[in-house]
Amino acid sequence: MARPEMMKAVLLTGHGGLDRLEFRDDIPVPEPAAGEVLIRVRASAVNNTDVNTRTGWYSKVVRGDTNSAATAGYDGASDADGGWSGALSFPRIQGADCCGEIVAVGREVDPGRVGQRVIVRPMYQPKASDDPHALFTFGSEVDGAFAQFAVIETEHAIAVDSALTDLELASFPCAFSTAEGMIQRADLRAERVLITGASGGVGSAAIQLAKRRGAHVTAVTSLSKAEALRDLGADATLARDDALPTDAFDVVLDLVGGGRWPDLLEALNVRGRYVTSGAIAGPIVELDLRTLYLKDQTLIGSTRQDPRVFADLVGYIERGEIRPVLAGSYPLHEIRSAQAAFLEKGHIGKIGLHIP
Repeated sequence: MARPEMMKAVLLTGHGGLDRLEFRDDIPVPEPAAGEVLIRVRASAVNNTDVNTRTGWYSKVVRGDTNSAATAGYDGASDADGGWSGALSFPRIQGADCCGEIVAVGREVDPGRVGQRVIVRPMYQPKASDDPHALFTFGSEVDGAFAQFAVIETEHAIAVDSALTDLELASFPCAFSTAEGMIQRADLRAERVLITGASGGVGSAAIQLAKRRGAHVTAVTSLSKAEALRDLGADATLARDDALPTDAFDVVLDLVGGGRWPDLLEALNVRGRYVTSGAIAGPIVELDLRTLYLKDQTLIGSTRQDPRVFADLVGYIERGEIRPVLAGSYPLHEIRSAQAAFLEKGHIGKIGLHIP
């Protein structure tokens, strides 16, 4: 079947409110360059990074939580550093999560890849860069999956053999790779782990991924979501305002930050490891260095991922070791409603997007 010349897509036209998301039906279908594949996108999902990029929350002038201005955007956010790798080029097609089918390949790519069902590695080092720390994120530095078609370097379109639906598979890439990256950075074993923000996409993924390593999981969540998180595998839950036990955990996987951050180091035991990949309650925290050095603790930031993280994740999916947590879905043209529902934080796991 011949490919259309134009496609439907959502454009992010700049940092700001939900009105910055424009659904269009006249966007040229991209052509795969050498080493790239063209994917017919079947499903995507909403992530904090999509919202944070839209609002400009990554700008260093923003010091508050991720939700307080997520509908209207943050006043004073700078275009120079509004993306998590710096300035973005607008308009941009967002969408870090992608499940679809390869429909064409560029030069130097095996034509046998056409027809493969794939999910996309959302964070990777671009081949064209000499900087070993360079980071591209699908839907941030390059156009992503909020569109009918997308291109990506062939090695980042990973074939997947699964009976799960497109929406279910699209719930995995960003959240689960982030959680698995944190877990691998912490070298988590059969230890005691505390997970904050445990009902969100990354937090609920971390519960499953920690349990498959034999860890004892304590999840911090609201009382209304505690039972559902225990069904996912959490051994214990704590309410967000509960006092944290002292010297109780080997590892903390933190997605929240904010004013209670010092309590997390007190909850870690001697030689405990703290890993962060988010700060939904606020990025500015107070550190008592005495706690850090007297308890010989380790602080770890986690964004860049070894390529094995995503390869391992696909293996877990194919072997049925983890399962999707999909709270609901919206058609792509209702993306503003999907993000508004996401911001209400009444769900567990992911909110998916059908691509027409």
